Amino acid sequence: MDGNGRWAARRGLPRTAGHQAGQKALRRTIESIHQHGIRHLTVFAFSSENWQRPQVEVSKLMELLKKGLQKHIPELHKNNVRVRFIGRRDHFSQELSSLLVNAEHLTRNNQALNFNVALDYGGQWDICQAVEALKIQFPDQPITPERLQQHLCLQDQPLPDLLIRTGGEQRLSNFLLWQLAYAELIFSQTLWPDFDAADINKALQEFAQRERRFGMVNEQAPATVQIASA
Repeated sequence: MDGNGRWAARRGLPRTAGHQAGQKALRRTIESIHQHGIRHLTVFAFSSENWQRPQVEVSKLMELLKKGLQKHIPELHKNNVRVRFIGRRDHFSQELSSLLVNAEHLTRNNQALNFNVALDYGGQWDICQAVEALKIQFPDQPITPERLQQHLCLQDQPLPDLLIRTGGEQRLSNFLLWQLAYAELIFSQTLWPDFDAADINKALQEFAQRERRFGMVNEQAPATVQIASA
């Protein structure tokens, strides 16, 4: 969800205004994804590298996150959305950590949409923590891709079919590195606060035109592919 700062700068506004507008874009995205019948949505809200930003901005982001949880989790729960947070928890305040746990507990049985929020997350960290878990569980056995995948974040959900990155940047930036191995990648020029249902429709239309072979030739690949996650 890239482009909040540039969106604000172009309007002569503080970066915080861009992040606030980004929250509205996220709500629009959840509604649109749900309407398309997609069952899994994962968003990159705060990376492990984002702690390096100016402390003032990080503090404001944490405050926005706290207020967003307090305001929107009841609505998501009402709409049968399950919320899960992936990433480290030890850098957050006790108050924020409690809000994350409470949101997951409240929505744990919801089934309309699995909404995953990556907070203090990095794909390299995800792989390393899975390896560490395997070393403890299977100390004398080889680490295989199948075993490792069972210990990654979101191991109980389908692998992503589609990655959309906004703001014109064309890189993964340490997001779901393992899980995105065969995802289709779409890079949108739209800044995140302006991202809307039309942008999602455009991305899904482009996705529908892609040939997904998964290492096979055309004759072997599935004739049709339904998108499960983005």
